[in-house]
Amino acid sequence: MSLVDEAMNHWFSFPGNIDKFMFPSRNQDVHENGNKGFSSIPADILDTPKEFIFYLDVPGLSKSDIQVTVEDENTLVIKSGGKRKREEVEEEGCKYIRLERKPPQKLIRKFRLPENANVSAITAKCENGVLTVVVEKLPPPPKPKTVEVAIA
Repeated sequence: MSLVDEAMNHWFSFPGNIDKFMFPSRNQDVHENGNKGFSSIPADILDTPKEFIFYLDVPGLSKSDIQVTVEDENTLVIKSGGKRKREEVEEEGCKYIRLERKPPQKLIRKFRLPENANVSAITAKCENGVLTVVVEKLPPPPKPKTVEVAIA
């Protein structure tokens, strides 16, 4: 953890386990991982007692445009090569006078999952422009049992 991360955790009292996902910044994720030409997907991640829940903004994309995979046994990869489509103007003489909403070309986001993530129990759904990915947690390992042996 860098000095900046430590200072931020200290000042804002972030939980100590926040760094277990090793979240790179969105720009860092896109450029350092060799994904030039891809845009990053903004995400919120919720850590619950039983699962990790990822909320990602994917406006204008359908579930068939999005791929959710696990690479290298612990890297959650969410990507889309689909393009958000503009509403077609059917009437003659109609034209856009302003186009501010840029459709993304390609989207990608990678997350390193913690050791207690059950990569074989991942579900995803896409509703109203939000992709929700749920990664179940593995049960905690049993605590070692101490058995007292009587000495004869």
